[in-house]
Amino acid sequence: MQKALSALVVSALVLASCGTIRESRLNPFNWFGRSQATVVTDGTGAVNPLIPRRRASIFRPEAAAYSGQLIGEVSELLIERRPGGAVIRATGVSDRLGPFEAKLVKNDDETDADTLTYDMRAYQPANPTTQSDWPRTVTVAVYLTDQELRDIREIRVKSARKIQTSRR
Repeated sequence: MQKALSALVVSALVLASCGTIRESRLNPFNWFGRSQATVVTDGTGAVNPLIPRRRASIFRPEAAAYSGQLIGEVSELLIERRPGGAVIRATGVSDRLGPFEAKLVKNDDETDADTLTYDMRAYQPANPTTQSDWPRTVTVAVYLTDQELRDIREIRVKSARKIQTSRR
């Protein structure tokens, strides 16, 4: 009986002291303090750090057009519904080893009122090819809003030797 009573008293004391340890420096959760959010500004107001600033200058030319080459083959096209729109995700295999800066570039010549066409492009160095497709595989995506997809019935992603199509 005495052992049970002393265990009960010790556990009650330990439980009562939890409130004071919670605020003390002994608690490892208090070592770094609470996180704080700050707004990034550049003197003209709030700025979204994910959107690059456009600098107006006669000495800086406009960004050059993207000059990537068409990927060899598009192997997969997925359209994933998201709140407010959809993500068009395409996977392709390039002809050369080490493709980089892959993009889906809208092809205005083949796009019409109900068909949206993208070219899958990437910079491809003059490396030799390998037997395996894995090191040459790239995946790219683009997000479209519901307003942009409202009248679209067909989405096409074009490569050098293959076109993947998805219809509603």
